[in-house]
Amino acid sequence: MALDPRDLARTVHTGDWTLRSYEAGSGHPVVLLHGSGPGATGWSNFAGNIEALARHFHVYAVDMPGWGESDPATVDQLDHVAAAIGFLDALGIEKAAFVGNSMGGQTALRLATEHPGRISHLVTMGPPVGRMPTLFGAGDGPSEGLKVLIEAYRDASPENMRRLVEIMVYDKARFATPELCQARSDAALARPEHLRNYVAGLPKGAPLPTWVKPELLPSIQVPTLLIHGRDDRVVPFETSLYLLANIPDSRLVLLNRCGHWAMIEHADEFNRLVTDFIANT
Repeated sequence: MALDPRDLARTVHTGDWTLRSYEAGSGHPVVLLHGSGPGATGWSNFAGNIEALARHFHVYAVDMPGWGESDPATVDQLDHVAAAIGFLDALGIEKAAFVGNSMGGQTALRLATEHPGRISHLVTMGPPVGRMPTLFGAGDGPSEGLKVLIEAYRDASPENMRRLVEIMVYDKARFATPELCQARSDAALARPEHLRNYVAGLPKGAPLPTWVKPELLPSIQVPTLLIHGRDDRVVPFETSLYLLANIPDSRLVLLNRCGHWAMIEHADEFNRLVTDFIANT
């Protein structure tokens, strides 16, 4: 029987935020951090991974401030690293593995440079890494995928969600279904304050938590697994090549026929990779 998010949902109060978390399993703690899309949550990003990972670990899929059922946050309040540390402190967790998609991967990278004693393993899927020079990415600002993402924040209609999902994945026929696009639209529109805060932050630049400092990447000492889709149209895969060259104890899995959502498009392989990496590295 598939897991029901209502059975896993838990409210966690930190010193600064009230956060929603979806929790399952036992053992070494693994924190799953979602991306920045409208309607993104811990559950929507990781529904296909929580059950498999919870067979081996104590899994927490968190809605970060400004997303999902967690507190709203303006762009000036966004510090997801501080929020993640507050989450660990509230639950009495000394050290956890962090698994982050896109914005969540960026948060995990920063956490590994700023709080190395709180992270045991680092796994990223398509994290943006500031304004690094690129060979394959667009040179006129945000990528094709980020431009569509921003438009979906301005108008979270099912049609714009369809455009967004089609950019995020390789296999559009399988994943960009009317049901999924309607569900993403409904989830985004259910929290209009999150949409307003994101759009209000656009004049100040991408309304995301602070970028990781590239010069600090070589200081990351924890085992690091980089997973990236070769067909990612949001964050080009050369970003993970750059991380691979700069993080000493890192390895890269580049997946063909895969866009920005490796954990969704290749869930079974993703679950095997992450389980083996955390359990045996």
